[in-house]
Amino acid sequence: AQNVMFNFSVPANESVVTNTFLELITAGSTFSKSIMEGMLNVTGNYTIASTLCMPANGTIPSSVQLLTHGIGFDRYYWDFAPGYSYVDYAIEQGYATFSYDRLGVGMSSTPDPIKTVQGPLEASIANQLALMLRSSMFANKNFTTVIGVGHSFGSAITQSVTYNHPKTFDAAILTGFSANQSAIAPFLTALNLQIASQNQPYRFSNLNNGYLVDYSTVSNQYGFFRAPNFDPLILAAAEAAKGSVTFGELFTQAAISGVASNFTGPVAIVNGDADLPFCYGNCSYPMNKAEAAIQMLYPAAKANGTYLAPLTGHGVNLHYTAMGAYEFIGSFLRQNRM
Repeated sequence: AQNVMFNFSVPANESVVTNTFLELITAGSTFSKSIMEGMLNVTGNYTIASTLCMPANGTIPSSVQLLTHGIGFDRYYWDFAPGYSYVDYAIEQGYATFSYDRLGVGMSSTPDPIKTVQGPLEASIANQLALMLRSSMFANKNFTTVIGVGHSFGSAITQSVTYNHPKTFDAAILTGFSANQSAIAPFLTALNLQIASQNQPYRFSNLNNGYLVDYSTVSNQYGFFRAPNFDPLILAAAEAAKGSVTFGELFTQAAISGVASNFTGPVAIVNGDADLPFCYGNCSYPMNKAEAAIQMLYPAAKANGTYLAPLTGHGVNLHYTAMGAYEFIGSFLRQNRM
């Protein structure tokens, strides 16, 4: 993959981390441009922890959904708790699901957080996983239909695959996503990112200072939830199990998307109507940002749809309204014979 070469070192301490984000979000900042030094070709073998789920009745579906999680979570975002599980819903609808910990997260490899764990390489990995699902590399089953489903940064990765490899996915479902990056600064501020090994040493002691997590339950609510539409116990569980993020990902998350003019499959964007990072808290103002993103990024899609879950923040799957979002996705895929 073609990653970006950054003139940026692993921070010595938390003070440097905090100051880096202040430099990044300052009005008129040239920080991002100042640390870019061209492209870096990255190759390697990485362990990607994953879960393939099939219907319990023994039928083997022809369609599989490749589920790519976002920042702050791991693969269990898709199977978080009874009543909130997108995996359960998709299986009930007759699909197989393939969820995985993105590079640098959970049980997957945790390589260099600046040079290696970046958006371009992660998009390349997602594309490779989809091709493997098509070619009997998992469970001796070659799925004829592969649907890309993402959340947040995972949606940016899924979108990147449709842009760079338009034949990989038959359909794409992007959740927690838009083409509007204006609220990334308040989102980063809200997360109040801390060195992961200092924040939860019992989970992240093996990671260097380039791996970060949100600071607290307050930070997690700020970034991902909207009251009163969630169970406080779900917020507490999300904070306890939170996933790490790297500087490399944060520096490249906005750079991997593009107009997928050659992608002709159906595309839907599903957001919480109060999404902070991609809608600045209001996905309907000054227009429907989900619809605007589809029109901008998918001019050739044979079908498109949007859904805004009411009273819902960025972490759609962790709200009381999650099932309504899932039902929209299921209906959209059925309508398009996926």
